[in-house]
Amino acid sequence: MSNLEQDPREIRCGAETGDGSGGETGGGSGGGETELLAGRAVPLGGPRGMTVSRTLPNAHRRMIGAWCFVDAYGPEVATMRVPPHPHTGLQTVSWLVAGEVLHRDSVGSLQEVRPGQLNLMTTGRGISHSEESRETLLHGVQLWVALPGEHRRTGPGFEHHASLPVLSGSGFDAVVIMGSLGGVTSPATTYSPLVGAEVAVEGSAEVPLDAGFEHGVLLLAGEVEPLEAGPLLYLPPGRTRLRLSGRGRVLLIGGEPFGEEIVMWWNFVGRDHDEIVAFRKEWMEGEEFGAVEGFDGRPLPAPVLPGTRLRPRGRVR
Repeated sequence: MSNLEQDPREIRCGAETGDGSGGETGGGSGGGETELLAGRAVPLGGPRGMTVSRTLPNAHRRMIGAWCFVDAYGPEVATMRVPPHPHTGLQTVSWLVAGEVLHRDSVGSLQEVRPGQLNLMTTGRGISHSEESRETLLHGVQLWVALPGEHRRTGPGFEHHASLPVLSGSGFDAVVIMGSLGGVTSPATTYSPLVGAEVAVEGSAEVPLDAGFEHGVLLLAGEVEPLEAGPLLYLPPGRTRLRLSGRGRVLLIGGEPFGEEIVMWWNFVGRDHDEIVAFRKEWMEGEEFGAVEGFDGRPLPAPVLPGTRLRPRGRVR
């Protein structure tokens, strides 16, 4: 999924420079204080387009592990129509709770994703793609994972995983989307230590966590304490379990704190201003991002760059 904003904010991320402390909230054991990261409403295009809630990057905390972008949408009857657009330096993770979305990309992939399946696109040095659906009930999340420096210029690629492993425990079943959780590992390709899982809660549950990871938890459906609908709950490193109770579904993401500074602007992840300028120029004038065949419409033009230089800085304000 693209960032369709025509005046995208400069998003500066990277090594932590502040403590990021917030109010204490239940939901784990060990570690420091938690934070609630409120989302902001961002409209997507299309005649029956939808509005997504973007909780990462947040005004204060920009990343959770290598996860650098979280858009949640639905449930609502809508049409998704995201024209061909470029990406660099990241992986896109498409996860649905309801509906179907068709993915096309410039390496020749054509793949519909349905609930419980994973579409994973590694952009590396550059790729372009589109996403579209018929008018239907749509509910899901779109996430980005920043690639570490040693892998960010890898060749682009696409994976579809129709079935994924499940970690089961008292009161929960967790589909492991990315990385590892409680000894269960997804087949999806990763480039840094992380986890992504959808957890179905029925009663009281204690989900195991990697104490070396920071985590984020988002309520997808139902009622699950200590979560509330909307914000992303941030858990700092040091927790070994996540206590949940109720009935519903939650998204769990996490990873080792990402030590590199990055610059996110529009649909690019780079390391400095000049790199972002070069990415934009290549998309508008060059051929490196390839062409998306079969989409009925023109590619998405890049917004105008801001008047000031983009600077990488700390991963929290």
